[in-house]
Amino acid sequence: MGSAFAQRLRGFESHVIAYDKYKFNYSNDFVKEKSLTELFEQVDILSLHVPLTDETNYMVNNDFINRFRKPLYIINTSRGKVLNTNDLVLNIKNGKVLGAALDVIEYEEVSFENLLSAKPIPESFDYLLKCNKVVLTPHIAGWTIESNIKLSEVLAQKIINQFAK
Repeated sequence: MGSAFAQRLRGFESHVIAYDKYKFNYSNDFVKEKSLTELFEQVDILSLHVPLTDETNYMVNNDFINRFRKPLYIINTSRGKVLNTNDLVLNIKNGKVLGAALDVIEYEEVSFENLLSAKPIPESFDYLLKCNKVVLTPHIAGWTIESNIKLSEVLAQKIINQFAK
C-alpha cells in the first residue's frame, strides 16, 4: 500500500521518503529509504501504511508525534489502533498536528460508519467529527468497481458450486 501511494504522489512532484523497520534497499524512482531519525527531521506529511500488531498498536502516540521536528499532517489508511486518537486530538489542539485524513479510527470494527449509533460517542471522536482540520472517510479505500465485480463473481461461483453438488 505504501509503495502504491508513493507512485501516485509522483504526479504531484512530491519528495517521498519512507522508513520500514523490516524492509531494506527499497529506494526507487518513487520513494527514498530513510532512517526513522531522518523521518522525524524531514517529514511534513506522515502517511501510515503498517499492519496492526502488538508492536504497532498505538505506535503513533503523543511521544511519537512530538519527536517530529516540525508540525505535520497525518494520514492513516492502515489500521485505526495504530494511531492513538486522544493523542491525535491533543496535538491538533496544540498545533503540532496541522490536520489529519483518517480512513480508519481506533473505535471502528470493520468501518466506523456505525459508530454514530453508539452511545455515548467517544469525546475524541466527537472532536474529530467537528474539527475542520480533519477529513474522515469510512474504511472503503479498496471498494472499487473492479473489486465489487470480482467479489460478486467469487460469491456467485461459491453459490453455484454449493448447489451443483
